[in-house]
Amino acid sequence: MQEKRDFYINGEWVAPAQALDFAVIDPSTEEQCAVISLGGQSDTDAAVSAARKAFPAWSRTSKQERTELIKSLGQVYNDRAEEMAQAMSLEMGAPIDMSRAQQVGAGSWHIEGFLEAFEGFEFESDFTASERTIKEPIGVCALITPWNWPMNQIILKTVAAMAAGCTMVLKPSEIAPLSGILFSEIVDQAGFPPGVFNMVNGDGVGVGSQLSAHPDVDMVSFTGSTRAGILISKAAADTLKRVSLELGGKGANIIFADACEKAVKQGAQRCFRNTGQSCNAPTRMLVEKSRYDDAVREAAEVANTTRVAPAKEEGRHIGPVVSETQFDKIQRLIEIGMSEARLVAGGLGRPEGLNRGYYVKPTVFADVNNDMTIAREEIFGPVLSIIPFETEEEAIEIANDTPYGLTNYVQTEDTEKRRRVARQLRSGMVETNGVGLAKGSPFGGYKQSGNGREGGLFGIEEFLEVKAVSGWAAE
Repeated sequence: MQEKRDFYINGEWVAPAQALDFAVIDPSTEEQCAVISLGGQSDTDAAVSAARKAFPAWSRTSKQERTELIKSLGQVYNDRAEEMAQAMSLEMGAPIDMSRAQQVGAGSWHIEGFLEAFEGFEFESDFTASERTIKEPIGVCALITPWNWPMNQIILKTVAAMAAGCTMVLKPSEIAPLSGILFSEIVDQAGFPPGVFNMVNGDGVGVGSQLSAHPDVDMVSFTGSTRAGILISKAAADTLKRVSLELGGKGANIIFADACEKAVKQGAQRCFRNTGQSCNAPTRMLVEKSRYDDAVREAAEVANTTRVAPAKEEGRHIGPVVSETQFDKIQRLIEIGMSEARLVAGGLGRPEGLNRGYYVKPTVFADVNNDMTIAREEIFGPVLSIIPFETEEEAIEIANDTPYGLTNYVQTEDTEKRRRVARQLRSGMVETNGVGLAKGSPFGGYKQSGNGREGGLFGIEEFLEVKAVSGWAAE
């Protein structure tokens, strides 16, 4: 069992002020695989103080200095990719092949995206002949990250803040902290100055709340549930700090009758990817009625042929959900769904042959309407709801009838329809015809899916203030 109790503060690994052990559970086996310590107010204060002291010097470093350090970070990250893959697979149950390719790969992809965006980035520009606009780092940033895509979210926040010239305190998810600890080792190995990056483990009620309310924190960037995002916003309000939120989703995948023949299969696979633990998963499949019966059959077939297995097994499959709490929540919502709609695949309990571990059957419900619980709540598991529609207008209305607005999907061979529908969907992102979003594109949502954007140029600007200076030109 791994023992990872120390925090990374001011360039050193330090013991917590008061040890509070927390067990890390392997979701594939339900066995303890590591122990960490949860931080307290003294640890939070020490990390924030280190970041505050490091800020003046770091904020004045040149763009070239920051670029070289981020390149070094990327190199060390790639050198330790297998360690990172193993850590994420163990802590949150990602199948090892998926962890290597997608979980680790998301991190290196975003580092590359930031470097490309930063190359042409200008911190100063002339607004008029005599007035200068200057973009400056906002200050000390609290970065609170989730367990479902650990490196995707840690790198989206830390590297953007580093490029902007901010200093930071990272609080990884206490459920899946091993990757965050390893990332802290990588930052140290890359050679960042002491205090620029700090890491304290803790839970939301403890370190998360302490960072959100801390008077010396200038910004909080949080990814997680909408419920937690609301609490963080309230905690941050007293100090009027900037809050950037990437929260839940209930994405609609609109499949018109003329969509590609693989649209349903690919949509179901995308829903089940990462065991459904993605805020941008297409969990509501809206299908035009002339294609509806075939779609129900195809989606059920995908669910029935999706292999569920322990994270350590190689090959294509989905692993467990992250924790007993998540497992119980998903089971409760599947049970509700069975009383609301028609179950065509999956259902309650673990898949056959898996008697230990937080495994969930890939599940498909048909004849769903948008008033049902399973169509409105973010289940965060491998559960797909299929909803019929008759007209383009009805599809748009159903898709938008949700408190969320992160990612929607459109499938049609009619280019004008595809563009027309995409413009009317109230979400921060719309993927069409299976084409993924580009490197550095803005990631974020509308409504209760949050505010702010991550990735590339947009992500760097999230950590900057804008200053106007008059009389800049010489007399």
